Amino acid sequence: MKIVYMGTPDFAVGPLEAIVAAGHQVTLVVTQPDKQKGRGKSVSYTPVKECAIRHNIPVFQPVKIKEQEAVEILRKQEADIFVVAAFGQILSEELLNMPKYGAVNIHASLLPKYRGAAPIQWVILDGEKETGVTIMQMDKGLDTGDMLLKAVVPIEKEETGETLHDKLAMAGSKLIVEALTAIEAGTIEPEKQKDEESCYARMLTKSLGQINWQEDAEKIERLIRGLNSWPSAYTKYGNKTLKLWKGQVLSEQDERVLESIKGQGMEPESIKPGTVCFVSKEEIYVKTGKDFLNIVELQLEGKKRMTAKEFLLGRQIEVGTVFFAN
Repeated sequence: MKIVYMGTPDFAVGPLEAIVAAGHQVTLVVTQPDKQKGRGKSVSYTPVKECAIRHNIPVFQPVKIKEQEAVEILRKQEADIFVVAAFGQILSEELLNMPKYGAVNIHASLLPKYRGAAPIQWVILDGEKETGVTIMQMDKGLDTGDMLLKAVVPIEKEETGETLHDKLAMAGSKLIVEALTAIEAGTIEPEKQKDEESCYARMLTKSLGQINWQEDAEKIERLIRGLNSWPSAYTKYGNKTLKLWKGQVLSEQDERVLESIKGQGMEPESIKPGTVCFVSKEEIYVKTGKDFLNIVELQLEGKKRMTAKEFLLGRQIEVGTVFFAN
């Protein structure tokens, strides 16, 4: 098929590669404008633009894709279909209805659950056991169009936002090729979404990563995994930010944990959440609203990411130290 591909970040690179490898004619890649980066103001291309250049595909970078000049450029492509993956701009109805087969989106969740900007991270934050990719026919709503194909991806116990991103990008790459074949053959039966089963995956912000030690250890551990690698979960240690990259939930009923804490002169029931209650050569236990969190990997502001063992070789954390919010 003759395709116009729209995408911007790393997630959208794999599907573009797969579409090209499948032999489809990608006549144009549409991506967000270049950004200036660093003190030298060097220009940074989007990952999708870099991929398009490697394949000698023309690139279009409109500031606003709804403007008439952009619409006319897309109309001249006479595309059979628009394929969209994390593009970053909303398409008008005029654009959605322009190609023969309309526009399809590669969405990183099992719709209708987790519509919105950050489904990959929110499924981990919410403790879901599985997620996946949905190829959907785009309409004027936000991820509300008819579902065409789905692929289920299990969420592993130690899954992070970063590892799940890569798995879903791979699943989406395979699924979009299957979908294009079926769309062209007319063998897909669209399925309408049930709005009552939907939930919204709102955009991530840096403030979302601030750890509330009053929360259960299980919820904090999911926050650490879900926001790895951006924006990351963090707390305050003295006057510096401390990022947590990996944690382990320890039960309040674990006798070994309780003995360790009591051995350092602390009574578990009287410990304030956010308090360091046990430190060994390679372990740091912190009291939470329920249970304890063992900090496994961390990064102090201005330092590299390291294991708790590496961290404790160069710095001493006293039992009784309290981590806190800004």
